[in-house]
Amino acid sequence: MEIIKLSELEAKKNKRGVIAKSVFKHENAQVMNLVLSPGDRVPGHQVPVDVFFYIKEGKGTLRIGEESNVVEAGTIVTCPPNTEMELNADQGEKFEVLNVKTPSL
Repeated sequence: MEIIKLSELEAKKNKRGVIAKSVFKHENAQVMNLVLSPGDRVPGHQVPVDVFFYIKEGKGTLRIGEESNVVEAGTIVTCPPNTEMELNADQGEKFEVLNVKTPSL
């Protein structure tokens, strides 16, 4: 068993300009903890694998394809492969999500 404490993971700005913590990565899955401060945005992009977002804290806008919704802590949102996704911390508060890709990139 491996125990991972999100609060103890190294935080770095990723290529999209937001704080990201690598939770784990292996051939079957990849999990990142994204921490967006108010006003931060992950621009629209797509990946060739299934993705889901677990909203860990706060609320913000998540766009999957043409559909946008304000989502809050405790919500899970799925995104099929090759579908554009975008995150916005546009609700005046921290927006923290777990981004899970299966299989890993």
